[in-house]
Amino acid sequence: MHPMVSLRDLALQTQSHGENYEARLAAVAAPLGARLLGARYVELPPGKKAWPCHCHHANDELFVILSGKGVLRYGGAEHGVVAGDVVVCPAGGVETAHQLRAEGEAPLRYLAVSTMNEPDVMEYPDSGKVVVFAGSPPGGDKAARRLDLAVKKSAGVAYWEGED
Repeated sequence: MHPMVSLRDLALQTQSHGENYEARLAAVAAPLGARLLGARYVELPPGKKAWPCHCHHANDELFVILSGKGVLRYGGAEHGVVAGDVVVCPAGGVETAHQLRAEGEAPLRYLAVSTMNEPDVMEYPDSGKVVVFAGSPPGGDKAARRLDLAVKKSAGVAYWEGED
């Protein structure tokens, strides 16, 4: 197996949802054999976001801004990002919730790097959702997931509810 890849040789896939979300992306680490470290190359068109604002309870993320400019939403604040910036979003609660949005006229291009711990619990503060993945971490092999659950946080029940 070759231990490196050129970003210009990646086969990008497009993901989109509604008016606000669109990204072209490709896995970088897994195709080269990494199991405990995830990495994706991401291109966001101007004004678009790749994913909803979220936090991970089990995985750290790091973003290396390669070109373009954008806005990092982190916790309750927004920060401008440009080529050469490195963003660290440690595992935690909603205080570490994060999202990148492209600004300006050119795409925002970045590497998204993460630990690949599973299970992971993610929270989405804008929608009040909680997502749980087990068997494969976020960004991992979806076919290997034993549990992929998204629920409204308000739908929680008491621990002993339904137990006899």
